[in-house]
Amino acid sequence: MTTRFKLIGLAALASAALMGGGSAGAEEIKVGAELPLTGSLARVGAGMQEGIMVAADVFNKTNGKHTIKIITIDDESAPAKAIAAVEKLASDGVVAITGGYGSNNISPASDAANKLGLVYITSGGVDDSLVNAGRKNFFRINNSAGYEKAMVGMLGDVGAKSVSIVYSTKDATANLAKDVETALAAKGVKVTMHSFDPAITDFKPIINKIKIQDKSEVIAMVGYENDYVGILRAARVLKPAVKAMVGVWSLATPKMASDFPDLMPNVYGTALLPFPAQFKTADGKAFADAYKALYKKEPDYLGQFGYVQSMLLFEAIARAADKGTLKKGGVAEEMRKTDRETLIGRVQFSANGDNLNFVHRMGQHQDKKIVIVWPKETATGKLAYPATPW
Repeated sequence: MTTRFKLIGLAALASAALMGGGSAGAEEIKVGAELPLTGSLARVGAGMQEGIMVAADVFNKTNGKHTIKIITIDDESAPAKAIAAVEKLASDGVVAITGGYGSNNISPASDAANKLGLVYITSGGVDDSLVNAGRKNFFRINNSAGYEKAMVGMLGDVGAKSVSIVYSTKDATANLAKDVETALAAKGVKVTMHSFDPAITDFKPIINKIKIQDKSEVIAMVGYENDYVGILRAARVLKPAVKAMVGVWSLATPKMASDFPDLMPNVYGTALLPFPAQFKTADGKAFADAYKALYKKEPDYLGQFGYVQSMLLFEAIARAADKGTLKKGGVAEEMRKTDRETLIGRVQFSANGDNLNFVHRMGQHQDKKIVIVWPKETATGKLAYPATPW
């Protein structure tokens, strides 16, 4: 059976354009980007891809000695295609891989990368099994604990007394939902759990049960983009008497606001960046300027994640190349030495490849903007509560 690969035109064109920004005589090093650019995770994959290309642009213009060439393959949001993409990238001569979204896709893809001796870095998988399975070449810049702290912290600040958690049975979402349940229950919050199969399209039975039986103050959604859309549509029809609709990743983004303007007002989701974005550091300004130049729009947090993970990888590759260890395990060794401030805070990798410094923030859709509302010390505006999209 022949595996069909989709090389995305935009990525290929951007990669070619980026090569023009490097210094003359710079050593060109191939890096793979395995991403869901079609399928159910296409929207988040495209956001990460933008950040990856911006990182290559900034790196190539500033390193002076090495040039990164990005080779992108679409994994079509499918685990089998993710494995095939990694194997194809390895055969194309990449020295490492950045990308991946969805723990069920990342797990087999990073297994394939590990067997091939390639470093694999992501911000798209928070299932703790990813860092507890003994993969020596796996790294991630975010984790489930950071999302849990943000959601639980915000719900604590608004004084929520009861929460219905609607969550996908996929590993990453189920694990996060149970962690949030445990943390909320420890604070005396009444929690009711409602799991759903990832294939579900009609959420009205669950929302109706919450409306009639739970009568919770808040609905917490732990899923992915399509899940949020389905849940919010059902809630907009049934109008349960809740005070807030709260989610996690891939929700508080300008893309969701523009694609679903009737569903997003007042909805909460994890977000490191407000929209429009605001940057104060030199690194942040370089990221924002390059992003706007390449994509003619404001950056969002998905691009920010893609940028940070890739820039850390490129820097480790450059150090390994300088030491002559690029093809001798040097990239993984240099990744473990990483310790620096980034656009998402300080990043250090533990022995299992996790970034234990990670803590997320909560954003809220307000007037076609995304406002950071938690924690208070980094908030860019006041949270609206009680407030729902209807």
